[in-house]
Amino acid sequence: MTGKHRVAILGGGSFGTAIANIIADKGHDVCLWMRNPERVEEVNQQHTNSAYLPDIPLHPGLKANSDLAQTVAGCDVVFMAVPSKSSRDVARQVAPLLAEGTMVVSTTKGIESGTNKLMSEVLAEELGDVLIGVMSGPNLAKELAAKEITGTVIASKSEALTSCIQDLLQSAYFRVYAGGDVYGVELAGALKNVYAIVAGMAAALGVGHNTISMLVTRSLAEMSRYAVHQGADPLTFLGLAGVGDLFVTCTSPLSRNYRVGFALGQGRDLNEVVAELGQVAEGVNTLRLLKEQADELDIYMPLVQSLYGIIYEGKTLSEVIGGMMWAEQNRDVEFTMRQD
Repeated sequence: MTGKHRVAILGGGSFGTAIANIIADKGHDVCLWMRNPERVEEVNQQHTNSAYLPDIPLHPGLKANSDLAQTVAGCDVVFMAVPSKSSRDVARQVAPLLAEGTMVVSTTKGIESGTNKLMSEVLAEELGDVLIGVMSGPNLAKELAAKEITGTVIASKSEALTSCIQDLLQSAYFRVYAGGDVYGVELAGALKNVYAIVAGMAAALGVGHNTISMLVTRSLAEMSRYAVHQGADPLTFLGLAGVGDLFVTCTSPLSRNYRVGFALGQGRDLNEVVAELGQVAEGVNTLRLLKEQADELDIYMPLVQSLYGIIYEGKTLSEVIGGMMWAEQNRDVEFTMRQD
């Protein structure tokens, strides 16, 4: 699907702004919905979003608006880039404003508290007759906005949607791959946030590269084990949305969840860290939900259990690593086998 599109980005954080800027660079009509009128004015007048992407100039054709109806008027493509806790509320507000067949893409890497539903499931419940897709991958917003070479995955049951989004976003520095495993792509993006917190804590304590490598690899096995139990395709976790996203969020200080873990590893208080961050670190919420699911479904997730113990029960990372050395299953690669 080619031609000029009218696109709305709902959520003016770092990633929403980066995506909006790419689309504006490619000559499409794009409007960024932001709740804060002062930030709207900054985008429109100064062509910057200093709160989230300092030092990144925005395309002059990128417009911002605090009025949701005006933002989505006439749009054929909408990106949902709001935190998971706000997604259902925003979806309900925008539902009567969208035309039948509008393409809606979720970029939120989180799980809804209370329902354990992924964002595509929330959108399907709230939006009616629209086409839904999800986008995920190793996409640190600041690097993407700086036009560093980046890859991502767009997954949908609609080939028309995946083709459209590929055409809309693909550029010399941004490669967009198509995928059919909507659930797996989205689940991978949500799960990896938890393990980025673990990796950040380990880095703060100065553990060796061998230890970090072990943590990341066992994280991949653990999140894949959970995903297979829930019906996702394990091969999805060997691609950009899985191991690609896990690697970057477990090794980069640009990752919000990694920064939360690093601060916790320095002995700081969780609430203080989250407040100072000024952005949502989805892994903190996802950890609670995963712990509940692992207990309820009897899924072996020692890193989730251990991180929960650190944050909410006063355990130390040294205890976690020591426990993993003795309690972890002996098999290395086992997540491809469905465990009923």
